[in-house]
Amino acid sequence: MSDNSEDELNCVDGVEETPWILYRNRDEWSDVTPLPQDDGPHPIVAIAYSEKFKDAYDYFRAILKSGEKSDRALALTEDCTWLNPANYTVWQYRREILQALGKDLHDELKYTDKMIKYNSKNYQVWHHRKVIVEWLQDPSDELAFTETILCKDAKNYHAWQHRQWCIQTFNLYDKELEYVEQLLKNDVRNNSAWNQRYFVISNTTKFEKEVIDKEIDFALEKIELANENESAWNYLRGVLLHDPNGLGYNEKVRLKCYRMYESGCRTNHLLACMIDISQETFTTEEFILSPYFVDSAIGLCKALSKKHDKIRRRYWDYIATVLQDKMNEELESD
Repeated sequence: MSDNSEDELNCVDGVEETPWILYRNRDEWSDVTPLPQDDGPHPIVAIAYSEKFKDAYDYFRAILKSGEKSDRALALTEDCTWLNPANYTVWQYRREILQALGKDLHDELKYTDKMIKYNSKNYQVWHHRKVIVEWLQDPSDELAFTETILCKDAKNYHAWQHRQWCIQTFNLYDKELEYVEQLLKNDVRNNSAWNQRYFVISNTTKFEKEVIDKEIDFALEKIELANENESAWNYLRGVLLHDPNGLGYNEKVRLKCYRMYESGCRTNHLLACMIDISQETFTTEEFILSPYFVDSAIGLCKALSKKHDKIRRRYWDYIATVLQDKMNEELESD
């Protein structure tokens, strides 16, 4: 629960509104008997609600009980959402009032603009906007709107979730890759943008060979810019899941990793990728690309365990043991 300051409640976007008057002192509400919250006779930890909050919600409970759907009830829900934007019941009742009164839903979208500006990580506010867009069947403002939010917080989960819903529901994929590429140009480590790229590719292709090749090239290019960037490595692995040959037999990836290793790169993501390649192509015979020889892979596990990824030491020790056991079995079978 949030109890917004009076400045936020009564001065939105720099526009001064009328001074706050408690509902019990408003003549137009004199016919309503407020309904206090019932916390039982002996509340263990009573919440110290402000007088403003208790007053508004006492009246909200009263109209909720009576089922009143009027302009004044709608205005009351607006005050209540500002006082506590996470209250699901208030938002749900507001939607019922909007429908009952046949209100202009475009005006409601403008209202959510202000609410999200001050509560950009609040689920209920975003859910309300989603419902209004569904009712309107008009997503024309949504991509631009989410962009404004993402400009301030590029990893806002709710904004991305809303954007993906709009794109998928109303088939708005056309220019999304361009948008994502610009985000990655600005910040190659933006994991949300990488996720969005995978979302678009997954929903607009069947991961045909040319698509896989293109996306591998894209990921490797970004890895070249920041080889310690986990997001790009994860994206590469995600794309290779759709390659019939898998990670182990993609020569482009194998060669790139080998060259990075030979140039002195020791980022833990590179070493982990090389170990995975070795596991998929397991053999005791030494490859031309020597780092993929199983004995070399065991050495990579030890390097990760002792130096490059010590926080996951036990994991890499386990993988080294698995590889060693497989190698012993292979040698015994020969």
